[in-house]
Amino acid sequence: MQPDTIRWPAPAKLNLFLYITGQRSDGYHELQTLFQFIDRCDYLNINANMSGNITISPAIPDVPLESNLIYKAAMLLKKHADCPLGAHIELEKNLPMGGGLGGGSSDAATTLIALNYHWDLNVSQQTLSELGKSLGADVPIFIHGKAAIAEGVGEKLNSVSPAQSHYLIAVPSCHISTPAVFKNPDLKRNSKKLSHQELMSNKWTNDCEPCVKKHYPEVANTIDWLLEYAPTQMTGTGACVFSTFSHANEAELLAQKTPEWLNCFTAEGLNISPLRELLTTKNQTNQFAL
Repeated sequence: MQPDTIRWPAPAKLNLFLYITGQRSDGYHELQTLFQFIDRCDYLNINANMSGNITISPAIPDVPLESNLIYKAAMLLKKHADCPLGAHIELEKNLPMGGGLGGGSSDAATTLIALNYHWDLNVSQQTLSELGKSLGADVPIFIHGKAAIAEGVGEKLNSVSPAQSHYLIAVPSCHISTPAVFKNPDLKRNSKKLSHQELMSNKWTNDCEPCVKKHYPEVANTIDWLLEYAPTQMTGTGACVFSTFSHANEAELLAQKTPEWLNCFTAEGLNISPLRELLTTKNQTNQFAL
């Protein structure tokens, strides 16, 4: 067991494009999407212990412990590995819930990777991804830890290296349910499946955006305002929206002139996640210690 308390990052992601190429008989949608991480993160301070219990602080309002993705991930790993150990997890929540940035999925992925490390379980990345997929379709990309084109329902990952741009990310004042978007009859479901070369060279769009803009005026107003200044689109199923810049100062300048009703922050795109980088450092340190 690794008993030291470690502050583990759970980074946000952007969908730089999102195309829905069909719907399967089981109701799930076939996708082609490009994931990239950003340097905005939740953080999980994790201390392993001998109690056998998983405790989390602070409690998330209106979310019972058993429904917390961090708790579910920890218990899933404990059961899979038949592990008698426990842990206390303190969550520093910086990412908006229901914003399309993958905060809950990222928290779950970080929990799996971090407890695998703390408990010395040596569960493979592939197995962690399989466990994570049962918690949410976006969990595997955070375990993968590299920018990637995702296909299937999001589980087939191929690493790529898009430009690490700078972003202004706006957070409209609404919460959007991903299942509700995918059940909406207005959603486009027939985009042509493209080669990876075509995907990376074409102009990038999001098939969910027209549907969300129609039903959520907060998102439509945010996109319309930002489009006056920079290429802008929605990430995932929303509600968050991102504008793309070549330089950090361009994003910062626009952030300074946004109206009061527009809540936003700036971030840098990352093709290697901070979580993967920290884990690599920890593993190398342990090897040298041996």
